[in-house]
Amino acid sequence: MVMQTAMEKTVVAQPVPAHAPKTLSILGASGSIGQSTLDLVQRNPDRFAVVALTANTNAEALADAALKVRPRIVAVADDRAYPALAERLAGTGVTVLAGADGVVAAASEPVDILVSAIVGAAGLPPSLAAIGKAGAIALANKECLVCAGDLFMRAAAAAGTRVLPVDSEHNAIFQALDPDNLDGVAEIILTASGGPFREMPREAMARVTLAEALRHPRWVMGAKITIDSATLMNKGLELIEAHHLFGFSPDRLSVLVHPQSVVHGLVRYVDGSLLAQLGSPDMRTPIAHCLAWPERMAVPVQPLDLARLGTLTFEEPDRDRFPCLALAEQALRRGGAATNVLNAANEVAVGAFLGERIGYLDIAAVVEETLSACEGQGLLSRLASVEAAIVLDREARRHAAERVVAWQGAH
Repeated sequence: MVMQTAMEKTVVAQPVPAHAPKTLSILGASGSIGQSTLDLVQRNPDRFAVVALTANTNAEALADAALKVRPRIVAVADDRAYPALAERLAGTGVTVLAGADGVVAAASEPVDILVSAIVGAAGLPPSLAAIGKAGAIALANKECLVCAGDLFMRAAAAAGTRVLPVDSEHNAIFQALDPDNLDGVAEIILTASGGPFREMPREAMARVTLAEALRHPRWVMGAKITIDSATLMNKGLELIEAHHLFGFSPDRLSVLVHPQSVVHGLVRYVDGSLLAQLGSPDMRTPIAHCLAWPERMAVPVQPLDLARLGTLTFEEPDRDRFPCLALAEQALRRGGAATNVLNAANEVAVGAFLGERIGYLDIAAVVEETLSACEGQGLLSRLASVEAAIVLDREARRHAAERVVAWQGAH
């Protein structure tokens, strides 16, 4: 037993000084993750000082957020939105930028933590720019890892920037994973709600409408990610992310369908222990975990009432009815640039479905045919640089767009 001296006891008893506010930037402030982050910031004004906010086209939402949290810089990716944004913020002292370069400049501001919540491949350049400038990146952009995971994680490690996972599933794994005992991990399990078509026969899926696909049973999210959840592509992309975030091989990553969306992720250890993170389906919980890490902060989320829930169920995903999950798993095992092509093709296909130019089942078909075309041209080799990843992303989108046109013509 170690005894404390009187002096040591006195030191321990001294009041702990209050923390200085964390400096914070939010990329994608007008989206669902950005809005949830802003909600937490406004509820905790003494904990966070906002440095920069960005949005894609929504100048009105960006201006509203800026007037509430008073960042030093705002940037809108769409140059056409600049006049309206500048007019709304005239006289406030907030610097207003526009275009892709403006978003990168905003992301390059030194901060304690940067929330990367831009949807799609457009989030890759500004997130890369934040490496070495942000102490930590709270990552909600899948493309950073799906398109250039090895490159992104190596760059972050070299610069000393910590990558914190915002997605509820990866954040759950982050909480349940023992970093000092990674060799003792047998399996990482990500859960999926199963989406709105979990029990629908495949033949009925051919008649799925856009409105039906956008009605997620558990989560309120943006249109693209909602469609990805309906096809289970979202879960496939999350497997790829988990591979890069946690460094586990594909054979140690798996998916379980869990309709209640209460268990967000599980870690199975070699001794038979299975650790799970549970929580209400509210993105403010994983966001708050990242913002406060390594501490915890209070969040206005309804606590789980397990007695009222009564039953939690789990089932294996049906890859025949949800081929996008199988395509993502194959791309992860294939390695190289396959996941980059998968992601680009999926973005094009989902965009075409959202525009009602192709059907729901056509999404997987476009992705599969794009992967096959790129494989045939020898484009799936290992990527040597981020610039190469961006070039391949454009090439894959071109192939996918051609497949969309072909499907339109055939149907």
